[in-house]
Amino acid sequence: MSSNDPDTVRVVGLVCSLKPSPSPSSSQAMAEHVFTHLRAAGAQCELVRCVDFHIAPGVEIDMGDSDQWPQIREKILDADILLLSTPIWLGHPSSVTQRVLERLDADLSTTDEQGRPAMVGKVAVVSVVGNEDGAHKVVADVFQGLNDVGFSIAAQGCTYWTGPAMGSQDFNDLDEIPEQVSSTTAAAARNAVHLARLLKQSHYPAYQ
Repeated sequence: MSSNDPDTVRVVGLVCSLKPSPSPSSSQAMAEHVFTHLRAAGAQCELVRCVDFHIAPGVEIDMGDSDQWPQIREKILDADILLLSTPIWLGHPSSVTQRVLERLDADLSTTDEQGRPAMVGKVAVVSVVGNEDGAHKVVADVFQGLNDVGFSIAAQGCTYWTGPAMGSQDFNDLDEIPEQVSSTTAAAARNAVHLARLLKQSHYPAYQ
């Protein structure tokens, strides 16, 4: 589980690109951009590209056989902040993102001694990239799922970049990150780390 030291904030970033490593990924580039600001706020960060693992379909903590979701889940449990970085595909979060949300659903029934679901007390940040419209919708969809599972959302806790509609430029092709994107990311990172520290010092009330 995550450290009880409020000054130690751990982040795990789940990159939900459809491209396996080592292919270039704008979702990973965006996650690394977010990490830069999270580290500046004092957080320790670890990155996972989900498509490199076999995440079986289902809504159980462990689907057996070759399911590697339990490895990723342990990293989430050890973290104080979850960063979910997704591309936009056909106006929606990637299918990998949806798979992650479905697997997180199992932890609604995994509770601590106070009856709180396992993810309650952790903070979520969402980052989105795409060369089509829809970033706000994607953020809303992902945040709703994460909040349902128990994650808390910091003020202005998301960041995104979208190129011109029907364009061909990707985030990882940019020579320089636009200032507006960078300042938005910095605010999301600062607020997420601040909220994570507060929640480590003062837990949510018991559920029973």
